[in-house]
Amino acid sequence: MKFLSAFFLGNALTNAADRFLPPWQYDGTVWPLPQSMAVTQEFQILDANIQFVLTPESPQCDIIPDIFQRYQDLIRSHFKIASSSSKKLKFSASSAAGIIDTIEVKIINCENYPSQNMNESYTLQVGSPTPEKVELTASAEWGVIHGLESFTQMIHNIDYRPSVNSTMITDWPRFPFRGFLIDTSRHYLPISVIKAQITALSWNKMNILHWHIVDLQSFPYESQVLPELSFLGSYTPLHVYTIHEIKDIIEFARLRGVRVVPEFDTPGHTDAWGPGGGPKFLTPCYRNGEPDGSHGPINPIYQENYDLMRKLFTEVNEVFRDSYLHLGGDEVPFGCWKSNPDITAYMAKNNLTTYAQLEQVWVQGMVDIAHDLKKNYVVWEEVFVNGVKISNETVVEVWKGRSGTWKDTMNAVTKSGHKAILASPWYLNIISYGVDWEGYYVIEPTDFNGTAEQNKLVMGGSAAMWGEFVDGTNILQRIWPRASAVAERLWSDKSVNQPGPARWRLNEWRCKMLARGLPAQPAIQNPNVNPNFGYCPYPFDPFNNAHYLF
Repeated sequence: MKFLSAFFLGNALTNAADRFLPPWQYDGTVWPLPQSMAVTQEFQILDANIQFVLTPESPQCDIIPDIFQRYQDLIRSHFKIASSSSKKLKFSASSAAGIIDTIEVKIINCENYPSQNMNESYTLQVGSPTPEKVELTASAEWGVIHGLESFTQMIHNIDYRPSVNSTMITDWPRFPFRGFLIDTSRHYLPISVIKAQITALSWNKMNILHWHIVDLQSFPYESQVLPELSFLGSYTPLHVYTIHEIKDIIEFARLRGVRVVPEFDTPGHTDAWGPGGGPKFLTPCYRNGEPDGSHGPINPIYQENYDLMRKLFTEVNEVFRDSYLHLGGDEVPFGCWKSNPDITAYMAKNNLTTYAQLEQVWVQGMVDIAHDLKKNYVVWEEVFVNGVKISNETVVEVWKGRSGTWKDTMNAVTKSGHKAILASPWYLNIISYGVDWEGYYVIEPTDFNGTAEQNKLVMGGSAAMWGEFVDGTNILQRIWPRASAVAERLWSDKSVNQPGPARWRLNEWRCKMLARGLPAQPAIQNPNVNPNFGYCPYPFDPFNNAHYLF
């Protein structure tokens, strides 16, 4: 049996000549690259009525029917594409080893809800031992999603027939935390766009939507216990997310193996909270001993502000099922606190000599609430860097130092015993002319000269698209396929880090996402280097294919 290509433990194509393989050898690539993948020249043709069958010993996980329906639709979409394709390929359909009419799925355990400890591993056998059957074994339902995603990506046309090469995959993620931040405060995002983003995350085997839901510009979370926050803090009553809508988004994400982690960033970034928080919520700023009419961070000296946050977070805990809550803590401006005489008097009374200690008072209050609600929590790096005393269970997200100083922060965070999430090099809202995904692709989250024990504290990473210059009209195309580079770095083996071999695979994956209705922008800067690449063999019609996103 002749091997076209083989990837073992994440070893990607490294020979420069492999960058110019004929197009048909890229048509069945998988993104992100599996931990172990062996592909042979033998291939099977797909039956248009392919069936999914659970083995008798598999438990009946409640999301499996939805998964099967989605991937049946995606697989059948290839027959429509094949019938309109003008691309003649190398093999003859008459040489196929068989016709695949069944995908047999075996599940070991149902986990029901995605979590930090979710088991996403799977094995996939195509063409062996039975040419007419695909065998997929998953530790939990999340592996079923990933395995069917990999299988669907492997489909390519041979003489106008959707076909799959005989393949053996053994796969699991390298990092458990593979996230993406969206910001719905600076520009409101339609629910359809949020759902499309969740679907794209699942296709790319990313498992966390970090929802920066409120900020200083607007407060679109429509609380039932504190309705004034959104009534007075949102752009308009139409620019809000109701609890019913949020629960619908969370369930939509669960069906795709994606967690939704909300962020309510305090004590800074809270201007929009002020009108609904009451007269003592935000700190009045002073100039020359008199209030100047402006306000700063949440005022940490009043107990009613902690009571308000407890009331809000109790509701948030009931709405968002995930065990994690992002508490924020970044960019707290101390100037307003310094100017306020009541703050000065409070600090003197409580023997606080620095404003980092005052920040600690507030953060400790938020942590106490999280503990009482049995929530794990994440904070931005300033909480750690400013010297706020935090427990070892605090997860620190590193977002500064895109020039490389993030390595020092990651080293310090993990050396102190805290778990860390790397976000700094993956701020996709920072736009430059030309290709930038290659810079994301070469980032190694553990590249900070830490010990093996420190490396174990790296939970993974998170890309971000902050909302200053994006809304529902352009956010998806700015994210994809650039975020796919981050997805592969966080899923695949550490050795998968060379942009050259990934370039043509990413182009192929971008074309597949386009065919599914995702408006992913071009990934290759100069396709004329190789005329076989840089285009997609089928036209993009978002109005025709977008239903695959939902």
